[in-house]
Amino acid sequence: MTQASHSRAAVTTPEDHVAFRLGQLLLLLRTLRTVDAAGTHLERLGYYDFFSANPHLLISAEDPERGRLLMAGFDPAALSYASPGQRFSSRRERLQHDLALLVSYRLAGVGRAPGRVAYSITDEGQRVANQFTALYARAYVKSAETVIARLRRLSDSRLREQARNWLRAPDALLDLIDRAPWEEVEE
Repeated sequence: MTQASHSRAAVTTPEDHVAFRLGQLLLLLRTLRTVDAAGTHLERLGYYDFFSANPHLLISAEDPERGRLLMAGFDPAALSYASPGQRFSSRRERLQHDLALLVSYRLAGVGRAPGRVAYSITDEGQRVANQFTALYARAYVKSAETVIARLRRLSDSRLREQARNWLRAPDALLDLIDRAPWEEVEE
């Protein structure tokens, strides 16, 4: 590779790799199982997923959890915080695909929550997730526990409203949040 072609090479992040995202999603579903064994609907799962990977968007500098997240390796100055609205939108669009893969691999299951489809980890998914021992996996679980504990207390509408504030997204991206592609038609 020449220096000129190297300088034009695309920058990739771990989230660009399906295996990484599926691993994160399995860890998230395993964490969710402890508080909601019946599963979680897609919209809420999207918020848990994004904010677990980007916890400093909702954890203030004065928050006692901030120190724990810093010790776990989540840096609030990371480049990934540069455009949270855009990253949220991109990640949300991939979530359905990633969940479909986990379901097809029988690592996640589909059930019903009141009026919605709910996703949860299967026993096989739990077994696979329990094998993740990397430092990042432990840090991500710590973040997911913190995020889930905070967000699960919010109603869906309040969560949507809070996400707008945390993302500080331009109006065009806020419109994407309002017309969530995962909204389902009642039967």
